[in-house]
Amino acid sequence: MEAGCDAFSLLRPARALSPVIFASGHSGRNYPAEFVAAARLDALALRRSEDCFVDQLFASAPELGAPLLLAHFPRAYCDANREPWELDPAMFEGVLPPWVNSASPRVGAGLGTIARVVSTGEPIYRGKLPFAEAEARVRNCWQPYHAALAALIAETRAQFGVCILIDCHSMPSAPTVYGPLPDMVLGDAHGTTCSPRITRLVEQTLGGFGYRLGRNDPYAGGYVTRHYGRPREAVHVLQLELCRKLYMDEAQIRPNDGMERLAGDLRRLTSTLVGADWGFLG
Repeated sequence: MEAGCDAFSLLRPARALSPVIFASGHSGRNYPAEFVAAARLDALALRRSEDCFVDQLFASAPELGAPLLLAHFPRAYCDANREPWELDPAMFEGVLPPWVNSASPRVGAGLGTIARVVSTGEPIYRGKLPFAEAEARVRNCWQPYHAALAALIAETRAQFGVCILIDCHSMPSAPTVYGPLPDMVLGDAHGTTCSPRITRLVEQTLGGFGYRLGRNDPYAGGYVTRHYGRPREAVHVLQLELCRKLYMDEAQIRPNDGMERLAGDLRRLTSTLVGADWGFLG
């Protein structure tokens, strides 16, 4: 069963079988025409910020008994994994309201709620934006997505006594300052947002499929992980980053021969999580 609006879709199973839910806030690819017209980058360059195809990789979740929440808006347009008002003053006409968070490291990197650059570093816009544009994007994209996510978490916790959110992302395969990346990175904000037993089960399951996994470096978890992950309140959040070379041609933004295998392995992971006994979390 599907529910949603222009901002998101919530794909529900016929019956929820466990407290496990999935979300992908960065795989949206509905680019408004006025946004593309205002950008100095072509369509392919704009898509480099996407967690491309992550929604497809986890598409089996509802069939296996777990809800899947998907953002439709692209990350370059509005980033669901940021605070609602992380904004760079240099991007906007006039003075921003004093309650805007303009000092976060994400804003400094050009990757606030309204990004200044795509993930490869190229500036997005030809000129400055009115603050009203940021307000509209937060109101029409960020807020509906997070309202749906918060409601799903609350509903799941009410039904099962606990909620386990897997926040699904992808990462570029280029080496970072940390060196070459593993195949996947699990982020639990250094053990603060998720029971270690959940993290270990995901790690052991994916490692058993032959993937190389890391924890928290360089991705310890973004806003969703840190804001919603409250184990003492029976909400556990684990961020899962997938290296894009596993399943896609990063230059052409299209699936490669590894897509089918990875989707199958993630299906097996989902089945393992849905079938696990989470009674110890209650």
